[in-house]
Amino acid sequence: MRPATKQIFALLVTGCLSTVPVTAETLCTGYGPQTPRDITNKAGTNARTFTLAPDVSELNLCDIHTHTNAEHKGPGFSIFAGEGEHGGFKCNETDQLTAAELKDPGELAYHGVKPGDTIEVHWVYTSCDAGPGPGLGSCLTDACANPQLRVESQVFLVVNDPKALDFTDFAYEGNIVNGLYQAKALPTGTGEPVRFAGSTTGPSYTQKACSPLQVTWSVRPQCAKLDINSLNRWAENGNAFKEDHSHGVRQLVTAPELLAPID
Repeated sequence: MRPATKQIFALLVTGCLSTVPVTAETLCTGYGPQTPRDITNKAGTNARTFTLAPDVSELNLCDIHTHTNAEHKGPGFSIFAGEGEHGGFKCNETDQLTAAELKDPGELAYHGVKPGDTIEVHWVYTSCDAGPGPGLGSCLTDACANPQLRVESQVFLVVNDPKALDFTDFAYEGNIVNGLYQAKALPTGTGEPVRFAGSTTGPSYTQKACSPLQVTWSVRPQCAKLDINSLNRWAENGNAFKEDHSHGVRQLVTAPELLAPID
């Protein structure tokens, strides 16, 4: 893997978000469409186009990670959680949880998440002949440094309830289908995914500092409840991605010049 490419991927989930106001004069220019966005807003004037990645059944799963609070804004996650890398958006049902759902589960192996939190999960797929591994550098190889990338996204409301969805149902755990690395399943029942052209995310990027990577996004519009204990099991049992904590967010991209139109 080329060192520069490794650094780009490393920046996805590290760093700090600048809060300096952005004007038309300070927007990053010359880049392709950026992410995250309000998925109810289909407008965008970014003219750079690229071939959208195929369905996940034709790609290799290379990474799974979470962000605390949703990076995107959508019909089911529209409560603003604030600025900075710990901001983003919360599920609309956040203030409707019961005391049992909010019960502290104690010390967990998966950090940065507690009952009542919103998380956005990203299943990252690549066209490279590459398999699951720690970090997004696993999504490319020396022979495939410019892959087609696809991210499947689901926003969850985290609760302490064994009857809620089990994260391990959506994990990798050695699942191979037709010779390709795949998640055991992807979430359903949370609305038709909104698909669009965008970029990588994470708190290192802003509207002043854009991501150069091209990503096909598929974002489900509604939240679902997820059992926090299942996240803990995913970390406690070990996972191919070496994930043990939830990451920060990139603030919403709103400038039309940085957004692709959604068909």
